[in-house]
Amino acid sequence: MHTLERPATNGQVSTVILEAPRRRRSRWWFVAAAIVVIVAIVASVILVRSRESAVQYTTVPVQSGSLAQTVTASGTLNPQNTISIGTQVSGTISEIDADFNSHVKKGQILAKIDPTTLQAALDQEQASLAQSEAQAQASGATAGGGPAAIAAAQAQAQAAVASARVAEATANASNAAIATAQTNVTKSQSALVLAQQTVTRDNQLLAQGYIAQSQADTDKSTEIGAQAALDSARTAVTQSQAQAQASQAQIAQATAQESASSAQAGVSDATAQSQAATHQAGIAAIGIQQALVKTAQTNLQHTIITSPVDGTVISRQVSVGQTVAASLQTPTLFTIAENLGKMELDLAVGEPDIGRVASGDTVAFTVLAYPNRTFTARVAQVRQNPTTVSNVVTYTVVVYVDNADGALRPGMTANATATVAHVDGATIVPLAAFTYTPPAGAISRTRRGNRPPGTTGASQSSAAPQSGSSAPQSQSSGTSASPWGATNASSGGAVTAGATGRIFVLRGGTLLPVAVKVGLVGATQASVTPLRGTLSASDQVVTGDNRGASGAGGSRGSTSNPLGGTQQRGGGGGGGRGPGG
Repeated sequence: MHTLERPATNGQVSTVILEAPRRRRSRWWFVAAAIVVIVAIVASVILVRSRESAVQYTTVPVQSGSLAQTVTASGTLNPQNTISIGTQVSGTISEIDADFNSHVKKGQILAKIDPTTLQAALDQEQASLAQSEAQAQASGATAGGGPAAIAAAQAQAQAAVASARVAEATANASNAAIATAQTNVTKSQSALVLAQQTVTRDNQLLAQGYIAQSQADTDKSTEIGAQAALDSARTAVTQSQAQAQASQAQIAQATAQESASSAQAGVSDATAQSQAATHQAGIAAIGIQQALVKTAQTNLQHTIITSPVDGTVISRQVSVGQTVAASLQTPTLFTIAENLGKMELDLAVGEPDIGRVASGDTVAFTVLAYPNRTFTARVAQVRQNPTTVSNVVTYTVVVYVDNADGALRPGMTANATATVAHVDGATIVPLAAFTYTPPAGAISRTRRGNRPPGTTGASQSSAAPQSGSSAPQSQSSGTSASPWGATNASSGGAVTAGATGRIFVLRGGTLLPVAVKVGLVGATQASVTPLRGTLSASDQVVTGDNRGASGAGGSRGSTSNPLGGTQQRGGGGGGGRGPGG
């Protein structure tokens, strides 16, 4: 600004302040800014390259020893044999003789149910049994007379048969006598005719004087005798016929008597059978009542609840005065653990791990009650029955645990680790060694321009650092290029047994790749066998460097398969049983 004084028209001097005209700013500061940016870029490049030239590796020495592969699971501790004590009868609990933690013996009384109702039922059944026995005795006595009546009727029938036989014999004799008498009649008639003819002839001869009177008298007597003999023979015929008729009447009477006796025997037999059936029914009724009495006695005995085994009461679910009802499902009154010194750990092992668990595997577990104590046991059984919850399949692995000191209690939750494979004298490296990718340009700094074995010129040229960059740009796959080739960048997954890959060792400041085959895979380590070259205890396996997570080539947070090829997912330390496992 400038001050100018000039005279005014009124004779006074006025002061005028004049502002200097603005000049156009120069562009020199743009150049300065560009220079600063360029300097910063150059400084950054120099800093980055200086850091690259000062890469510090994180190493772990190769170990030789034993390695175990494990599977982790959780489960619940329970007694090996738990018995639920129920009741077979309904009623009101009248007495409790055992409580929680009570040590009981086999047959010891645990509780009693009011027996009043069941005792009355037993008395009723016993009275019914006595009644059935009395009825059976009466029917037995009645049935006892049946055989006697049958025997009497049969005897009468036999007597009638005998009488009929006698009458038949008499009739036969009478018929024979009739025939004889009729023959005698015929003879007597002939003799009479002859005597009459003789008398007639004698009368003629006597009149002529040819015979003596005595002769005529004798012949007359003979005629009279012949007539008497004929009359006697005819009388005998009449008597024989009358005797024969009487015999026929006796035969008919005896036959009728036999039929009547046989009918009476049939009636007696039917009556006896009916009486015997009544008696058998009475005996069967006795058997039924005896069974009912036995059932009532058993029900009465069931009012006393006893322990079936020696053990410890771990649960009591009833109290005095409580009513229990034994219906389709028996109510549980007590729960008894047979032996708390032998516990059972039921582990839920997932489907990916169950194929590696077998009987006899060693199990180490802890419980919340003793966080600083580790319990050991062995797998007793791998059950085939699966359990599916929310589409997750698990299998129960049963582990028998010795609990001699009683520290473990039913229901405790255990976190267990099962050793499913083991190898001794193995060469062991950390799993992190498989995921490490060396920095681009490491070969030129470590090998003085010599390529490591197994690399090609193309990979070497691609690994050369670009201007203004600390690492080569990614290939079409989008991952950072490695001077060792696609060592660790492959499909996603974890280290698996039986796979092959590369690890890097630092020998005398030189980074060298070693091709290995993976043996047993543990939680943080794996056993390896060198495919080319050797590994010794003096070797330092590289697991990382000082580039940080962003420059470790995917060694942190990477989902790539460090071994290449198809990856099989697994739990608790990786793949299946390794060599020697």
